[in-house]
Amino acid sequence: MLDEAIQKEIIQKGREFLKSPLERDPYEEAFESDQDRKLPQPPLVKAPMADESERIALTRDFSGLALKNDLVSLIRDRRSARIYTNETMTPDELSFLLWATQGIKKIRGKAYATIRTVPCGGARHEFETYLIVRNVEGLRPGAYHYLPMLHALEFLHPIEDIPETITQTLCGQKWAAKANAAFYWSVVPYRAEWRYGIYAHRIALIDAGHVGQALYTACTGLGLGTCGLGAFQHEKCCDLFGLDGEEEYIIYTAPVGTIRDEDLTEENAFYQFVEDEGL
Repeated sequence: MLDEAIQKEIIQKGREFLKSPLERDPYEEAFESDQDRKLPQPPLVKAPMADESERIALTRDFSGLALKNDLVSLIRDRRSARIYTNETMTPDELSFLLWATQGIKKIRGKAYATIRTVPCGGARHEFETYLIVRNVEGLRPGAYHYLPMLHALEFLHPIEDIPETITQTLCGQKWAAKANAAFYWSVVPYRAEWRYGIYAHRIALIDAGHVGQALYTACTGLGLGTCGLGAFQHEKCCDLFGLDGEEEYIIYTAPVGTIRDEDLTEENAFYQFVEDEGL
């Protein structure tokens, strides 16, 4: 067991990290961000990683999707889903999920910021979206990267054993291996650091939450299921998508799959321990 004093020290550091520092900050007067110093702004998005021939254009016309449009129902029906069927997801459904979570609505200025479908501190949008696609109609199974400026996917490489890869990258969570597609969001820290410097990292975690909630809402609207996950293997995820682990690395994940109401009983079995232990 980890020494209790060490545990308390680590917990206290974590709590301090979560606090807003602005009323008691010893660095505030001296701090200047790279934006304040007029240093070059980092790119708004990551450059394409694959040849143009590997790009798949996605639709922005969602009129054909059977979407719930009642806000109360969307909020009420949101849940985490871990039991997925083997039905195929359509490319239009995947397109909607990508647009809902990181879609670009307009560019502010010449190239100052992207205005997207989710809020983000300073409109920095410091995330990139990667996917493992297992069962989406018309898409080769494998690893993908989302290009939000083009609203397109680019195929990165095939994956020999997709269920095992999903399981291993997500810390052995075998239920996730049946997902139609697994979302892996990376953070590019300097996009936020350029503006917020030493204060960027707490903000980035809040921003990631906005993205995850948008995925939940979009999935609920489509009748799909998802479950946001903070448990993943840093090195394996970085290796899978070719990330350096320092200037860009995975920060949040979420398997997405087709679901059915009949599986709610099995879904509730994940929490059988609550009843068994009288909690």
